[in-house]
Amino acid sequence: MRAAVVVFPGSNCDRDLAVAFEREGFAVDMVWHKETALPEGVDIVGIPGGFSYGDYLRCGAIAAQSPICQAVVAHTRRGGYAVGVCNGFQVLTETGILPGALLRNAGLKYICKTIGLRVETADSAFTGGYEVGQEIAIPIAHHDGNYFADEATIAALRAEDRIAFTYTDNPNGSVADIAGILSENRRVLGMMPHPERAADHGHGGTDGAAFFRALAGVMALA
Repeated sequence: MRAAVVVFPGSNCDRDLAVAFEREGFAVDMVWHKETALPEGVDIVGIPGGFSYGDYLRCGAIAAQSPICQAVVAHTRRGGYAVGVCNGFQVLTETGILPGALLRNAGLKYICKTIGLRVETADSAFTGGYEVGQEIAIPIAHHDGNYFADEATIAALRAEDRIAFTYTDNPNGSVADIAGILSENRRVLGMMPHPERAADHGHGGTDGAAFFRALAGVMALA
């Protein structure tokens, strides 16, 4: 199993994401944003949290124009798996891989704390280690995590069971309490909370471990 973790100037969760993948048996390639191709044999691409390009313009907007993101878009169009966490979720919406946008938090303040999530679907490679309705504790750390999409998009996400996680106590104003969504083929996930920061006992909680364990199980069978 092989994962590629994309690194931008300003990424600060790239090592965290790589270690979480490695813990479940993935070989990990760190891929710099100026590369034009992903490594051969990559099963899943991880786009980490942080502040790519200092969050100038819009969060994720400059990163979405980088050479490697063209390869990421092509990877997902071929049916490849990808996950974007926090800033990575912002990048996925800016590339158009996932619908919607991440706006400034409703309270206009940066939020860094562990929050409650509700698992809305277990029908994906990312959420298969949980049960529908299960509540888990995962950290957040963002200033622009307020998910927004128009009514038709939200209706489609609900009808197609593509809302992966919701907040039990919405911290940022996200429409429909959305914390994470899936692509139409269910092989791409974007989420604002950080499962890689809750994947080891040293983190103070391990509710994120099942996320990476489920991915490993799917990739091992691919």
